Amino acid sequence: MQFHVVPAERLTEQQARQAYLTGLDGVGWPVRASYDRATLVLRRTVADSACLHLPWFVPDHGPLMLSTGILMETAEPYLLPLELARGLVNQLRTQLFEWQAIGLQASEETLQKTAEATQQLAAASVQQFDPSLSALHAEAALHEALQAIEQLAAAYVDQAFAIRAKSGGKLASFLGADLGDSPLPDAVARRFLKSFNAANVPLTWRAVETAEGHFDFTVPDAQIAWCRRNGLKVIAGPLPVLDAPALPDWLTLFEDDFDSLLEFVAGYVRAVVARYRGQVDLWRCAGRVNSSEVLGLSEEEKFRLVLRVIETIKDVDPRGFVALCVDQPWAEYMSRRNVDFPPLHFADALLRTGAELSGLVLEINVGYSPGGTSSRHLAEFSRMIDVWSGFDLPLWIALCVPGAAGEEPLARRKIVLPPDAWSPAVQRAWTARYIPLLLVKTGVEGVLWNQLRDDVPHDFPHAGLFDLKNHPKPALRTLAAVRKKMLL
Repeated sequence: MQFHVVPAERLTEQQARQAYLTGLDGVGWPVRASYDRATLVLRRTVADSACLHLPWFVPDHGPLMLSTGILMETAEPYLLPLELARGLVNQLRTQLFEWQAIGLQASEETLQKTAEATQQLAAASVQQFDPSLSALHAEAALHEALQAIEQLAAAYVDQAFAIRAKSGGKLASFLGADLGDSPLPDAVARRFLKSFNAANVPLTWRAVETAEGHFDFTVPDAQIAWCRRNGLKVIAGPLPVLDAPALPDWLTLFEDDFDSLLEFVAGYVRAVVARYRGQVDLWRCAGRVNSSEVLGLSEEEKFRLVLRVIETIKDVDPRGFVALCVDQPWAEYMSRRNVDFPPLHFADALLRTGAELSGLVLEINVGYSPGGTSSRHLAEFSRMIDVWSGFDLPLWIALCVPGAAGEEPLARRKIVLPPDAWSPAVQRAWTARYIPLLLVKTGVEGVLWNQLRDDVPHDFPHAGLFDLKNHPKPALRTLAAVRKKMLL
C-alpha cells in the first residue's frame, strides 16, 4: 500500500518505521515500511483491504497514532493527510453518535467544531487535484476534530460521573502507583498517601529470588505492611514479568528446558502467594507475556505458562482475585514479527479453557516505541476500553506517560523520545484529560501508574511521578486532585 506525503518533510523515517496495517478485525500483519521521495510504502505477504496506523504530529496535540479508514490496495498512492483526516473525522462522528444515543448532551461548540471538521474534510476531498491545498484542508480537519474529541470526552466524563454520583456518591475505584523494588523515602511516602488509595507491590522475580531457591522478602514485607497500616488496597505482581530486567539471571540456564522453566515459575509464584495470602486484594499474573521475546518461548509455551501461573495462584489462595496482564492492547508489536495470538485472542483463548480469572489488567506505556504504546486520542482510548469490556470482566489500566524528552540515565529501556513532545506540563495535561475518562468508563475498576520514581533504576525514561531529584512532578498533584474529586 502506498501513500503520498504532503509536504514530504511532514513524515520522518522514525515515524515511518512505526506505521502498520490492520484488517477489519483490527489484527495487524507484519509489514516492511519504507519512506522515499514523499512516498510511504508498506509491504506485506497478503493482498487485502487494510487500515493504516501512523504517528502524526498535530500542532497543540503532539504526536498521535492516527488511523485511516479501511482502504483497498490501488496502483496509485493515497494522499496521506486526506486519509488520516477522513479516518479521524469518522471516529469523531461515530463517537458523538454513540454517546448521544445513550443520552450525552454535547455543547454547541463541540457540534460546531464537528461540523467545521467535516467541512474541512470535504474541501480536502474535492481539492485532491492540488495535493498541497488538499493537505492544508486535511490538517485543519485534524485540528478541529481533535479539539471536538477533547470537548466531547470532557462532557462524557462530567455527565457520566454526575449520573454515577447520584446513584452511589463517589466512585469506589482504585487509583494507585507501583512502589518499585526499594523503600520509599519518607517525603515520597507522605505524598503517595495524599494521592492514591491503592499501591502495586511489584514482587519482581529478580529482586525476590536472588539466587535459585533463596528468597528475600525484606522489601515487599515492609511495603505490604505499610499499605495495610495506611488503608491502601494492595495489588501484587505481575507474577512473573517476562522481561529481561525482571527475570533472575540464573533462569537463562534453563532457556531450552521449558518443563524445568515452568517448575521454577510455579515455585516462585507459590512462594510469593503463600507468604502474602489474605493480604493482597488483587494478584496480577504473567506480565508482558503476549509481547515478550525473552527465553525463546513459543506462543503455545507462553499459553501454558500463563495457565500454570493462574492455577498456582488459585491453588494457594483459592479466594484470591486474579487478573491477567495484557501488554500493548493495540498490538503494535505484531507489525514487526509473526505472532499467532493478538492480545484480544490470547485473552479469549485463555478464558475458553475455563481459567479462573477475576479480571484483566491492560498495560499501556504511552509514548514509548518500541516496547510501549504510541500516544492516541481520547476517543481511541474509549473505544479500546469498550472492546475489552466485551469479556464482561473487571478491567484495570496500568499505564505511564513521559514527563520529559531526551536521554535518562537510570532507564533500562534506551528509548529516544521525540524532542519537544513531552514535558512535565504535557504529562500533567495528559493525566488531567485521560485518567478521569478511564475511571468513569463502565467496567474499569481502577488505574495504576506503572512507575513512581525516576531516581531509582526503572523501565521507561522520564515516566515517574517524582523526578531524578525526587521532586514531585505536576502530574502527581493532578492525580491527587482527581482522587479527591472522584473517589471514595
